[in-house]
Formats: sequence, structure tokens, C-alpha cells
Amino acid sequence: MSALWTSAEIEAATGGVTSAAFEVTGVTFDSREVGPGDLFVAMPGTVSDGHQFVAQAFASGAVAALVSQIVDDPHVLVSDVAAALEAMAIEARRRTSATVIGVTGSVGKTSTKEALAAALERSRKGPVHRSVKSYNNHTGVPLSLARMPRETRFAVLEMGMNHAGEIAALTRLVRPHVALVTAIASAHIEQLGSIEAIADAKGEIFEGLEEEGIAIIPEDSPHRARLVKAALRHADRTITFGMTSDADVSTMAAARSDDGGSLVTARLVDSELTFTLSQRGDHWISNAMAVLAVVEAVGGDLGAAGLALADLGGLKGRGERHRIKLDGGTALLIDESYNANPASMAATLASLGSEQLAGRRIAVLGPMRELGPDAEAMHAALAEPIRSARVERLVLVGDDMRGLAAALHGEIEAVVADDVEQAARLVQAILGPGDVVLVKASNSVGLAALVDRVAGVSA
Repeated sequence: MSALWTSAEIEAATGGVTSAAFEVTGVTFDSREVGPGDLFVAMPGTVSDGHQFVAQAFASGAVAALVSQIVDDPHVLVSDVAAALEAMAIEARRRTSATVIGVTGSVGKTSTKEALAAALERSRKGPVHRSVKSYNNHTGVPLSLARMPRETRFAVLEMGMNHAGEIAALTRLVRPHVALVTAIASAHIEQLGSIEAIADAKGEIFEGLEEEGIAIIPEDSPHRARLVKAALRHADRTITFGMTSDADVSTMAAARSDDGGSLVTARLVDSELTFTLSQRGDHWISNAMAVLAVVEAVGGDLGAAGLALADLGGLKGRGERHRIKLDGGTALLIDESYNANPASMAATLASLGSEQLAGRRIAVLGPMRELGPDAEAMHAALAEPIRSARVERLVLVGDDMRGLAAALHGEIEAVVADDVEQAARLVQAILGPGDVVLVKASNSVGLAALVDRVAGVSA
């Protein structure tokens, strides 16, 4: 494998001092992820300092470390590790000739990023680099850039925020040629105060657009005009996507396919495409329109993109599907445990309602975080999508969900668990052959542990 960074390049980018010559093939700041050939970035933290794990990183195969304290092994010594990582990110972006795509949004940004990367990889026009996991904040974005190989043809980088100004800073690091906003919803409204402020914060992504940059905007959003206005200050061109005919890239027809996905015909800017979408739910059709809008904008192979959308698997915490063996048959568990806000809750519950099943629809729901003073009302408002989804059993996690239980007025059998462990026991006790279980909450609730326990996934 060719070197991702040499010690001389890191020294030049960061202004640090190298202890010995070396080459690295990867970069990470999580000692649990270190592999042979990596540079370990000893990031300071609020809970623990990365310097405590330098020895562990070298034991796992790291060949060098980026540090602010002298260590015995090969290293680059800098005064500020976080600033040095950002400097490496700036240099990685400077030296690449890749077409860079930035992705943000209140809902669907990680799933869309993964689908877009798969679509571009299928085009086989060169290596595709993307953010891993949800590395989309002030440390994750620099890390994703620093990991970008020189030969990258397309880079798909996710940007997130929970305060105004965060995406503005990130997009100036990423400097995208194409900037995509997937959707606007009430996530982080506690910090930002209004849905309009959230739209403005997401619209900051356009500030970093390169010359002749393209903005991709959701046509179906109530905040379309606000996003377009923000984009026009920086973009050479705007393209809208959605499920209505007004969009530049739109859904002409969609029908449920035999495997639960959709058969979709899309009208693009310069062509039409009929393809099968493996993922379930209308929200995924909208995601697919966003993917196709970007692929067409960057000159990618649309036919290959359609094939990639047909082959998409579920992502852990974002739609991954687990078959659970039981006496007398199997049950299906849908893992949506990574994130939740009112829009994504409604979308995934609607998808649950469309599932073909022999048993019952069961929903395991935990709190949605960062909703501000309207949190109780927003949780109670989930009663209607739960009814519409024909949920028959409901396991709710934590005191924050008691208002939702009350809003159902006993129409649906519901129990409120004190914690995730109790909720897991309840699910295991009621699960039967043919049942379909949806698990969804904000990531901080920890329902991923329930998924692992019920589905029998090894930690």
C-alpha cells in the first residue's frame, strides 16, 4: 500500500518536529481502531487524553503518533494536536484532485452519504473516499480529510452541527464542489431556537463551495426558498430534488417491489432512469433522488448508480435488518437506533406500517434529544404515526416517553421501561414468529445495546 503520509509531509503541514523518518498508510484518533501502518493522533479529550493510549496504539500496529508530549516511539511533536490534525486536513484537501461532495441535513445525511459513495464506486471512474461512521464534527471532518488518499477521484464528506456557525467552519475545510442538503427537521432545535435557524445553519454548507460549485436542495422542504437564497450567494448553479414534479430531479412513478423496496422512475435534468431501490420507505425514495442529482451533476454513471441503489444493504443503526431465530420461525428486527427526531420517527414508523408480516408490528422507541421546550409535545405527537403504522405492541424507554404513552389513551398495548436493559428483557419476552420490531431513539439513549442483545450480535 502506498504511503498516505510521510513524516516529512506531516512535519511540513503541521509545523511539528519529527523524531524519525516514517510513512503511514492510515490515520486514526481512536486507539481501538488502530491497525498496522497507522498514525495515531493523540487528541485531547474532556474525559481522557489520547496520550494515555499511545503505548496501546503502538502495540496495535501504529508506526507513529502525532503528539504534544514527547514519547519514546516515532512521532511528530506539535504544540496543539487538534490544530495539527486540522492542518493535515487542509493539506490533504489542497493536494487532492478529487471532486469533493459535502453532505449535511437534519435527516438522512449518513445514509445518503453511504448511498452516494456506493453509487460513485459503482461507476468505476476512480477511488471513492468517504467519511466513516458519522465522523461529521469539528474533529471527525478533519480526520476524514486527513485520511483521504492522494489518488481519490470522488470524496463524499458529511458535515453535522448542533450550533450555528459549525458547518460554516467545516465547509471551509472541505471546500466542496457540490454541496447537498438532504432535509430540514427539528433536530437540535433546543440549541438553535427555531426550524428557520436550523435551515440557516444547514445552509452554511454553501459558503465553502468552490468556484462553479453546485448546490443540491430539497424541493419538497418548506424551507426550500430559504436554502435557495443561501445557495445563490455562493453557488454557480442550484439543482432541486424531491418526489414532486416541481423538482429538477423528481420521482415520476414509484411502486413497491416484491422484496419491500421500490421500483422507481426518476426524471433527471437531462435524462430519465428506472431503477430498483432496495431500501424501504418514501424517505429513501427522496434520498435516492438526492443521490441521482449529485451523480448527474458530477458526470457519474447514472445506470451504475441505479444498480448501486438496488444493492444497498442496511447500515448499523440506520435500517440494518436482523433475522432472529425463534421456536416456530423467525422475527425481524429493524435497527434504527442511531438517531431520531420527529421527521425521522414519522418516516420509519410509516415504513414499519408498510412491512408485510405474519405476526405483529412492535415498536421500541426511546426519547428524541435536543428538542427544547416543546419536547413533551413532540413526543406525544408520535401517537398519530404510531396509529397509522398499525403498531400492536409498544415498548417505550424512559420517563420522557410517558407523555406519549398517555397520548395513546390505551388504544395500543404499551409499557414504559425504566432503562435499556429492562426494555431488552421486555422485547425478548414478547417476541414471536412473524413479528417485525422497529427500534429507534436518539443515539445517546443507547438502544444499540438492545439491538445487540435481542438480535444476538456480538459486541
